[in-house]
Amino acid sequence: MQCPDYWEGGKEHLSEVDRVLSRLIEGNEGPPLSSRGNVFLTLVRSIVGQQISSRAADSIWRRLEGLLGPVRPESIQGVNHEDLLACGLSGRKSEYIAGIAESWQAGFGYIEWSGLSDEEVTRKLVSLRGVGVWTAEMIMIFSLLRPDVFPVSDIGIIRSIERHYNQGNALSESELMVIAGPWKPYRTVATWYLWRSSDPEPVRY
Repeated sequence: MQCPDYWEGGKEHLSEVDRVLSRLIEGNEGPPLSSRGNVFLTLVRSIVGQQISSRAADSIWRRLEGLLGPVRPESIQGVNHEDLLACGLSGRKSEYIAGIAESWQAGFGYIEWSGLSDEEVTRKLVSLRGVGVWTAEMIMIFSLLRPDVFPVSDIGIIRSIERHYNQGNALSESELMVIAGPWKPYRTVATWYLWRSSDPEPVRY
């Protein structure tokens, strides 16, 4: 597992510019964000986890690993649609994952993701069926360890910011962006601790 080299600096910056985050960082120490260093694996895990609970996603993932062994493009291409459905995936997610495996074999597996900007990473990933901006953001956070990703549409982040900064009342996207402004260039670190404040179990993709 790789840990970001900017992590301690990010914590220090956030603690200086934001009292709320200073308190959250102090109260939620533990394992930092880390990466498996495998964009494909993180992408498939994020597809599995779309719009379901983390517990349900973990259960499906265990079944996938039982079916496939290592989750790789070639192992996914070696099974059929019904096999993926039997793991608990929806029909649409099964199609997405099979399509992503095919795209990886056709060229995506050779992309040097670390050399691309955040905008370039997003543009390439959202060209894949089933991958939207949120999923691309999860890849940049959990696999590429980019320091300044703020998934403003993530419901967990929205609710956490509303709770800590606005007494649980709704905030617009523009208001969320204003609150997050001082966190630059470490919005990934802020996102991590906002997630942790809602669920002490570290998120992993």
